[in-house]
Amino acid sequence: MPRPRFNRILLKLSGEALMGEGQFGIEPEAVARLAEEIRVAKEGHELCLVVGGGNIFRGLAGAAKGFDRASADYMGMLATVMNALALQNSLERIGVDTRVLSAIPMATVSEPYIRRRAVRHMEKGRVVIFAAGTGNPFFTTDTAAALRAAEMGCDALFKGTSVDGVYDADPKQTPDAKRYESVSYNRVLSDHLKVMDATAVALCRDNKIPIVVFNVRQQGNLARVLSGEGMATIVSQEGE
Repeated sequence: MPRPRFNRILLKLSGEALMGEGQFGIEPEAVARLAEEIRVAKEGHELCLVVGGGNIFRGLAGAAKGFDRASADYMGMLATVMNALALQNSLERIGVDTRVLSAIPMATVSEPYIRRRAVRHMEKGRVVIFAAGTGNPFFTTDTAAALRAAEMGCDALFKGTSVDGVYDADPKQTPDAKRYESVSYNRVLSDHLKVMDATAVALCRDNKIPIVVFNVRQQGNLARVLSGEGMATIVSQEGE
């Protein structure tokens, strides 16, 4: 069954996607590759992004080591701003007009997040990168992605991962894990499938935003999945 075509897309990337083969930080070659993928994929689409910060600092991990949870989450939000600026730099070097909008105001390096401004940027063909999560501690960047997708009126949320869809177990540890072509929001929640956190999945369900899970590390896969080809799993109301 062919996948539907989506026009306005929110792409959620993990911070780890920016560190390439490294174990920490930002790898310029990995960021440049992602930027080129986005440049090709954005043709014919309105595109916005949320990037995580786990390659620099993860709030939950910091809290587990003794940081105050709220402070740790704010540090994680600042890490997402660094990633957003790195991605903006790479996109603009290849001619893609890009704006970074931060939920935590920092006028020197980004625009403040204002919904109408973000929509207008997208209507003008610019790539919009949402930084600093929701601006609140105790919420993940997955939840920020679902929230921004709803606010922007996106047709779908594309979740770029290191696997080619949703499985009933970790395919890296369970070779015979079952892969879903489609799966319902409720099954994702009830079976604790590792797609996004529960708040993000429920928010997408309540706003009828399909979640498309695909392997962003595979060269050219973002454009293929956007065109309805390529391997991916769609999480929706009508899934299995």
